[in-house]
Amino acid sequence: MPKLSPVQQQFILHWGEMGTRWGINRTVAQIHALLYLSPKPLNAEDIADTLDVARSNVSNSLKELQAWGIVRLVHVLGDKRDHFESMKDVWEMFRVVLDERKKREIDPTIAMLRECVAQAEKDKETDEYTEQKLRELADFFAMTSAWYAQIRQWPTSALTKFVKAGDKVRKLLGMGEE
Repeated sequence: MPKLSPVQQQFILHWGEMGTRWGINRTVAQIHALLYLSPKPLNAEDIADTLDVARSNVSNSLKELQAWGIVRLVHVLGDKRDHFESMKDVWEMFRVVLDERKKREIDPTIAMLRECVAQAEKDKETDEYTEQKLRELADFFAMTSAWYAQIRQWPTSALTKFVKAGDKVRKLLGMGEE
């Protein structure tokens, strides 16, 4: 990859910073940003040189990005090295990240809440208020998870229309201004 422009540098640095706020390693996020902006697949050496990070760090970060499903290994004709490219469709990338976060964070939380509710129903020491609050939280997570499963199947065109509709949906539901 050629030398980064100031705009590319700004985006990569910011994406790395945002990654840390989302619980993702800064270098992992920066590598993702670089690959997202790159018009062609990059090999690990190019990534390490461009971002001035250790080759071992690049290797580990690429494995994590592949595990997330937003970066994939590709081969370039005439080059024996492994190259990597990021998903370019932002909507699909968003879906994949949400799927992975749901699998890693939401699904275990739902399972734990169901277990807590079941235990609270049997446990005489658990007060009614605690049981009610756990049930409300479990129901919330189950409902939002089911809603996500539904909209996850929508084609991008339908999803963008839904997002752009904004307050029109609220008005359609008869909820007007509050």
